Amino acid sequence: MPTVECGQFPAKAIINTSVIISADVFTDGHDKLAAFILIKCSSDKNWKELELEFTTNDRWEVPFVPDKIGVYQFNISGWIDHYTTWRESVLKKYNAQQDIVTDLKAGIQIADGAIAKAKGKNKEILSKWADELGYVADNASGIELVKDKMIGEILRKYIDKDRITTSETFEIIIDRKKAEFSTWYELFPRSAGSESGKHGTFNDVKKLLPLIAKWGFDILYLPPIHPIGFTHRKGKNNSLTALKDDPGSPWAIGNKKGGHKAIHSELGQLKDFKSLVNESKKHDIEIAMDIAFQCSPDHPYVKEHPAWFKWRADGTVQFAENPPKKYEDIIPFDFESRDWMGLWEELKNIIKFWIEKGVTIFRVDNPHTKAFSFWEWMIPEIKQQYPEVIFLAEAFTRPRIMERLAKIGFTQSYTYFTWRNAKWELIEYINELTKTERRYYFRPNFWPNTPDILAPELVVGGENAHVIRLLLAATLSSNYGLYGPVYELGINEPMAGKEEYIHNEKYEIKRWDWTGYTKIREIILRINKIRHENAALQTTWNIEFAETNNDNIICYVKYDDSRSNIIIVAINLDPHNVQSANVKLPLKVMNIEQGDTYTVHDLLSGDKYIWYAEWNYVRLNPYDIPGHVFKVIK
Repeated sequence: MPTVECGQFPAKAIINTSVIISADVFTDGHDKLAAFILIKCSSDKNWKELELEFTTNDRWEVPFVPDKIGVYQFNISGWIDHYTTWRESVLKKYNAQQDIVTDLKAGIQIADGAIAKAKGKNKEILSKWADELGYVADNASGIELVKDKMIGEILRKYIDKDRITTSETFEIIIDRKKAEFSTWYELFPRSAGSESGKHGTFNDVKKLLPLIAKWGFDILYLPPIHPIGFTHRKGKNNSLTALKDDPGSPWAIGNKKGGHKAIHSELGQLKDFKSLVNESKKHDIEIAMDIAFQCSPDHPYVKEHPAWFKWRADGTVQFAENPPKKYEDIIPFDFESRDWMGLWEELKNIIKFWIEKGVTIFRVDNPHTKAFSFWEWMIPEIKQQYPEVIFLAEAFTRPRIMERLAKIGFTQSYTYFTWRNAKWELIEYINELTKTERRYYFRPNFWPNTPDILAPELVVGGENAHVIRLLLAATLSSNYGLYGPVYELGINEPMAGKEEYIHNEKYEIKRWDWTGYTKIREIILRINKIRHENAALQTTWNIEFAETNNDNIICYVKYDDSRSNIIIVAINLDPHNVQSANVKLPLKVMNIEQGDTYTVHDLLSGDKYIWYAEWNYVRLNPYDIPGHVFKVIK
């Protein structure tokens, strides 16, 4: 470990963060073993050697801290360490006051092979040591030769390679920190304007950057910014009939003015977009771009490359559909077309085009409806040249498919968090993500809502539920995002019979109140500040759930690698009622002894409490703040 499907796919890790590399190493008999890894970044010439240490039950491991982003390769070697086996046997006999003179002579045989290979000073040291063993006459003089640890270090350099077992070579993709810790905010640029009904621009979005930075978001995700098709354009609420002023869905990409490499003219020009990208960086925000590999019927590709699409018997191009649903304004690419190589190269060039304009984060729309083999080819091609690039897979589909997308290269993944509400569901799901092989390749990104998804809990629970789901997403996962300002304004009117917003912004231009106070905005600001100040919340993997005697209260502990930053989170999952519980904390992971007292500082409210041992009490009112985020002060 870490490996994925026995090395078929690379594992994932983060730069400057310790990776535990481990293996089961064993042999027949009782001889002592030794094991080491050879590891290097693909851009390096030389391999680095690290010795593994035995832990328990034939498991050996060593921590490694990668200092570059890119692809690392490693293999593990093990061998029977005859020198250590001999040395420990002699020491045991000596301590038992047994005669060791004859046993000392066996050390000469161990040294002979190395002496034949060694040169210079090492050859002299080993030869002298072997000669002295040959003249030992009593236990006392011989035992000093046995205790010379330098001999073992020299002997290791001349191990007979025929006696070493080496694993195959595995890979680990090392990403930048933002792959593990990111805070996303999604908005529609066309709704960023200050005048009702007027199309927003990139310059309007620039004016919002100070607010978004103040709220604590470091990634601003924009839905597609390209020209929108006119044929079968959708009207308000996904109506099949669009009125003259209806702007259409941004995901229906392309018209006579251009396609995936063009800018929707009402948003601005390419120079305006590049200006937005650059201005965002001044606020420590990166722009994430939506990649939707599909076209409107008006996209230039349809006429220029008809072989990239499927055509029906009546001569019309095949639009997207998932019966009984139809998406007449969208045409999917045919990834098995005769000109598939040309198609794949062009799609890769779209990514490169926007990278060259300063974008290094891409949210990919419905990647599970495109060929796996395409992603498996394209993503490594891009990351080899641009290792800092991050791909987020927007795939709400079956588990094995979501997992496959992560294995073949996607940096982060949408999840089922949106539909996990009960305490047992959340615990089961988080343990599945963090305590299994998934942790080596599947980086979750928790979204309480999206433009397509309004979960029933937000409808029924109102503002309180919005705060609850925000706190869960922001503390359970180190990557999370919101679709706003719908979320912080508490908008939750659904379309009849669907988990979807009515008067959906996908099909119309909105005018929002960007500066008004809401409770949800206040909690967003607080929790994002807490996340940025506490390393324990900047990783998803270090989490232990606490026992509670009330299923409406969930509690968990998160901690950094050094255990110097420990956070306790307790949340009331009931948006309507005050709930209380006794909580049994996992003191071992907190480095707290059973009889100790310690202070917990609620970073949300500012309150402090003295807690004692493992059992403590919480009471949470959903109409106040439905959660505690305690920092442990010992």
